[in-house]
Amino acid sequence: MSRAFIFPGQGAQTIGMGRDLAEAYPAAKAVFDEVDAALGEKLSDLIWEGDADELTLTANAQPALMATSIAAMRALEAEGVSIEAASFVAGHSLGEYSALTAAGALSVGDAAKLLRARGAAMQAAVPVGEGAMAAVLGLDLAAVQAVAEEAAQGEVCQAANDNDPAQVVISGAKAAVERATVIAKEAGAKRALLLPVSAPFHCALMQPAADVMAEELAKATINAPKVPVVANVRAEAVTDPDTIRQLLIEQVTGSVRWRESVSWMVAQGVESFWEIGAGKALSGMVRRIHKPASVGNVGTAADAKAAAETLNG
Repeated sequence: MSRAFIFPGQGAQTIGMGRDLAEAYPAAKAVFDEVDAALGEKLSDLIWEGDADELTLTANAQPALMATSIAAMRALEAEGVSIEAASFVAGHSLGEYSALTAAGALSVGDAAKLLRARGAAMQAAVPVGEGAMAAVLGLDLAAVQAVAEEAAQGEVCQAANDNDPAQVVISGAKAAVERATVIAKEAGAKRALLLPVSAPFHCALMQPAADVMAEELAKATINAPKVPVVANVRAEAVTDPDTIRQLLIEQVTGSVRWRESVSWMVAQGVESFWEIGAGKALSGMVRRIHKPASVGNVGTAADAKAAAETLNG
C-alpha cells in the first residue's frame, strides 16, 4: 500500500506536545535539544510547561511544531519505520519545513532557525490589527475566490488555504476580509468566521516576509530529499533543491493548495496518510478530500508503537 507522511501547520500547538516522545525515545529528546541549541534558548521549556499564549506566537509556534513533528518521526524510526516507508511527504504551510526536515532536505537546526525567522518576518510584515483571516465553510474554491474578489474593493483579499472541499480560508486586509465573511454568507456559505490569528498569512501582504525568507533561504543548505515532497504552491512533488528553495519563498505569499496536494497524491496511488506531529487537523481534511483514504496519527509514544506495528506489518 502506497502511503504519505503529512505534517501539521500552525494551530495544532498545545502545551506539553512531544514531551512523552522525548521521555520515551532518546532520538526524540535529541531533536528538542538540537532546536534549543540552534535557537540559543530553551524552547522545549515553553513547549512542555510554558504559557499557551506565548507558544501561540508565530515565531514560537512554527519551530515548536516542527520540533514535535520531527521528534515523532524519530520515534517512528526508532521503531523501525524509515522515512522511505512513505512514497511522498507533505506539510501544511510551516509543515512543509517539517516534511523537508523529515526527508533529510533540511537539518533540524537549520529548519528551526528558518522557521524562527519566518515566524518573526510574517508577524512583522503587517501591523497587528490591520490584517485578518477567515474560514469559509460550505463553499468550494472557485466560489470563495469570487467572494474574495468582490470583497477586495482595492484592498488585498484572497483565498489563502484551500484546505478541503468545504473549507477555504481567506486572508488579507481586515476590512476586506470582514466584508468577505458577509458576502460569503449571502453566497450560501454555512459559516464564515474570523480566525484568531496574529497576521494575514499566505496573501500578498506577506511580501516583506517573502523578501526576508529569500535572504534566509539563500544561506541555508538544502539537500535533495530522500522522498519527494509535495509542495504547497504547486500541489505536486518536487525533489530539486533549487526548486524547493524558490517554492519556499513563494509559499509565504502563495496559497496553500492542500486539497489539490492530497488529490494529487491519491492520483499517484497513495491510499494511506499518516499525520506526524501535534493534533489531527490534517487527518480530518484528508477524510473530507478522499473518503476512502486510510488515516493514522503519530503524536505520542503510544501512537509511534501502534503505527510501527501497522507500518512494519
